[in-house]
Amino acid sequence: MFPEGKRYNTFSGYYRRTYGQRLQKLVIDAGFTCPNRDGTCGRGGCTYCNNDAFHPGYSTPGKSIRTQIDEGIGFHRVRYRGVTGYLAYFQPYSNTYAPLETLRRLYCEALSHPEIVGITIGTRPDCVDEEKLDFLADLREGRVLEGWQRTLGGKVIGAPLVTLEYGIESCYDKTLSRINRGHGFAIAQQAVRATAERGIDTGAHFILGLPGETVQMMLQECSLINDLPLTSVKFHQLQFVKGTRMEAEHDADPSEFVEMDLPEYLDFMIDMLERLRPDLWIERIAGEMPPRFVRSSRWGLVRNFEILRMLDRRLEERDTWQGRLLDDMAGCPMAPDDCCPDRQSLQ
Repeated sequence: MFPEGKRYNTFSGYYRRTYGQRLQKLVIDAGFTCPNRDGTCGRGGCTYCNNDAFHPGYSTPGKSIRTQIDEGIGFHRVRYRGVTGYLAYFQPYSNTYAPLETLRRLYCEALSHPEIVGITIGTRPDCVDEEKLDFLADLREGRVLEGWQRTLGGKVIGAPLVTLEYGIESCYDKTLSRINRGHGFAIAQQAVRATAERGIDTGAHFILGLPGETVQMMLQECSLINDLPLTSVKFHQLQFVKGTRMEAEHDADPSEFVEMDLPEYLDFMIDMLERLRPDLWIERIAGEMPPRFVRSSRWGLVRNFEILRMLDRRLEERDTWQGRLLDDMAGCPMAPDDCCPDRQSLQ
């Protein structure tokens, strides 16, 4: 089966298999903004967005990067006492939306911390270019930080780990326009391919339940996701954050949204997993926010780790796994035809 005896590729398993240990992300707020906020391609940002709702208290732009890292390590050591390697996660807003020299300074400042073994950069696909991607490839190959070394999984590494994580959110241009993204899906396709071509680990984030999208539309996105050279993927159920335009849009016409109870969502998420390439690492299947930001929740106060346990049980009950419904079963851990007698075409 998959790493850790799972029925899908967990991202924690990816770290352990690739680097020999668990790695923990530390959220860094470096004070970036977005092009759909400052007028470059729009104003007001994405209609669902309130960045304060999904980054921890230690991560604020008024603190230095070093201070955020130190406080983040202290925060996570309480829960993950065995972790010895940390990734600086530039998350809030668009973390490549600045001149290259600014990015170089910020990334290198984070990587100078002795407990940081790499960086993860969250951004938009319209905020990268050839020059920035070439720099990140050089950083990953050890051509930027002379003499930089860390120990990871008992081995010395001479270059930091680098991951670029794109907020794609939807594969449908109509949806992207409606939520004020300011770019279409073709831009995301181009950015992901240009990143992967340089050997940089490439992740993507998608929101499930955006206005106007049906269950069938969301399932059909799997084939588009499979066609992208992604290393990992995150999924997040749409949550209505207080004060956002998305909340007002939902209040005006709830019929435009597909909303699911938690058992329904778990079965839907399994339907998605069955249609996704088995080599894709699944970093997240749902998101959570502090209750004060969310007006109401159909799920109650269930935590992500509980949702993952429920997912494992439901996968067992349905006797299924990631990639089961793909026509091309190459690389699937249960590839023989007699393991999947009911698999079907997605066409």
